[in-house]
Amino acid sequence: MSEASSACTAVLGGGCFWCLEALYLAAPGVTSVVSGYAGGHVVDPTYDDVCGGRTGHAEVVRITFDPAQTSHRALFDLFWKAHDPTTPNRQGADVGPQYRSIILTQSDDERAAALASRDAAAPAFARPIVTEIAPLDVFYPAEAYHQNFYARNRGYPYNEAIITPKLEKFACALRKP
Repeated sequence: MSEASSACTAVLGGGCFWCLEALYLAAPGVTSVVSGYAGGHVVDPTYDDVCGGRTGHAEVVRITFDPAQTSHRALFDLFWKAHDPTTPNRQGADVGPQYRSIILTQSDDERAAALASRDAAAPAFARPIVTEIAPLDVFYPAEAYHQNFYARNRGYPYNEAIITPKLEKFACALRKP
């Protein structure tokens, strides 16, 4: 879908999808975020399959946004700040290829925006960015209990320890108009 249409999407993975989902739901111009799986070789994977490392899929989010309010580039620029794109197959205590940093693109323009954003972000890191940038084949929504997880489970220990501090860190950047 082009950014000239009424809604656009981006598919990103940077660790646990609960974290990216909560962050992007608060971002200006974002209309919805769905947690899911992509980038692998198994049809209709389950959470257990993905976490078991048998699918090649990463935990990702599909972000739907209004291109009149934000852009792929703006979403990518936030992405580099929202996780550590220099650690292969790991984000904090979450370890495995399902937690890899990945941008799955749907057009040449989106790929160009991802590459430009990555190149602009690179000087901010002491180590090279290892984020995979690849074409999106298929996005599989995660199970219902993963959707809107942070909002439905604020007291969950992972949310309190990881997601709440991240949202507080990005509060100014995430203020919706």
